[in-house]
Formats: sequence, structure tokens, C-alpha cells
Amino acid sequence: MSIFGNILGKIFHHGGTKPANAAPAPAPTTTQAAPQQPAPAPAPVTEATPAAPSAPQSVDVGAVLAEMASMKNGGGNYQSSIVDLLKLLDLDSSLAARKELADELGVHAAEDGSAEQNIALHKAVMAKLAENGGIVPDSLRN
Repeated sequence: MSIFGNILGKIFHHGGTKPANAAPAPAPTTTQAAPQQPAPAPAPVTEATPAAPSAPQSVDVGAVLAEMASMKNGGGNYQSSIVDLLKLLDLDSSLAARKELADELGVHAAEDGSAEQNIALHKAVMAKLAENGGIVPDSLRN
């Protein structure tokens, strides 16, 4: 899997945070038991209809990362550092991994590993997360 695919997977499938468009769970209700009656026979199925494709999942990227950071003593400077972001996600943050990520995203802002390229890479990751349905706050885009 690509490095960006790993980033996307870690953020979009993080267990603790609900998608931004998730409906709240219905409140449990209590009712008195009704007398048991036989269930009506199901209607015959004449033709199978394909399930409608689900809408893309919207995930609050800022909330997911903040939650992950709170579980890891703050998460460093993940808001602007690609190295700290990758470490927060338990991904390889080595120069080789960042070069590969830069190639995937087409980021060639400066010399590999330079501060300028790392900043451009972080911005590109946040932009790509937004393109894929992530809700990325301005504080993570700058």
C-alpha cells in the first residue's frame, strides 16, 4: 500500500472518532411487552436490486489527530511537521519514506529532507486528505 494510503487508512479508520456525517445512535426505548402474534409472511422477492453506493465518508481530520495526540502525550508538532504527523500515525518518518511520499503526491518543493519540502509535504497531505472527504481545519492547512 502507498504511504498516503496508509495515512488515509489510519485517519479514516481510527476507532475512537465517529465520521462527521454519522447520525447519533437512537436512544433505547422501553415498552411493555405486547401479546405474541405470529409474524406476517415476508413478501415474495421478484427481483434483486443492487444496493445504492454509499456516500463518501467524511472524517473530521482535526478531531481524529487531536484524539490520537492526546493518547500519545501531545503528539509533538503534528499540526505542521510531516515527521511528527507520521510518528503520530505510527508510520515510517525516515527521509526515504518522506521521499516516497513526496513522489506519490508530486511534491518537489526543494531538496529532499529540507524544511521547505517537509512543510510543502505536510500541506500536500492535508490537501489530499480534504480531497478524499476529510474535514481539515485551516489550522492544519497552513
